Amino acid sequence: MKKIRILGIDPGSRITGYGIVDMTGSRFAYVASGCIRIGQLPLPLRIKEIAESLAELVDTYQPDEMAIEQVFMHASAGSALKLGQARGAAIAAVVTKGVDVSEYSARQVKQSVVGYGAADKIQVQHMVCRLLTLNGTPQEDAADALAVAICHGHARGSAGTGPAGTSKGYRRGRMGWRKLEKPL
Repeated sequence: MKKIRILGIDPGSRITGYGIVDMTGSRFAYVASGCIRIGQLPLPLRIKEIAESLAELVDTYQPDEMAIEQVFMHASAGSALKLGQARGAAIAAVVTKGVDVSEYSARQVKQSVVGYGAADKIQVQHMVCRLLTLNGTPQEDAADALAVAICHGHARGSAGTGPAGTSKGYRRGRMGWRKLEKPL
């Protein structure tokens, strides 16, 4: 069986979590995780830091695929816009390195990892530790990123090749990803 390395991203404009797992068949193995902490820099410099840090992670760990959490609606439109910019920086940094990207909602990630779409962060952390047989508990953003990677692995395993985007013969609709009869 071929091993696939998956980079999971939990985007944020101040803290971006990342998690890297190897998937062989239906088994996952922990590779690395952590957080890119940006702090109080102006937004353009935070975006630059996210992009450069993720490009460095791709160079170091050589993931085959990346999965990222979709933007959800914030109470503040400004926060949602900043999150969207952080996501864009992450996606651009990885795509320019030739890595396919898939997106999942927070509900899809929680459903895939915990079995309950409204699970809280503690439940996600607990299940990530169990699924990856970790000795310690990763920080919340890193655990969320590992959960995104695991979710992608599950989706990939059930769909054969995974929802890697419309250029690979998949389209995302209101019911999730579906394989197209003819790729776009």
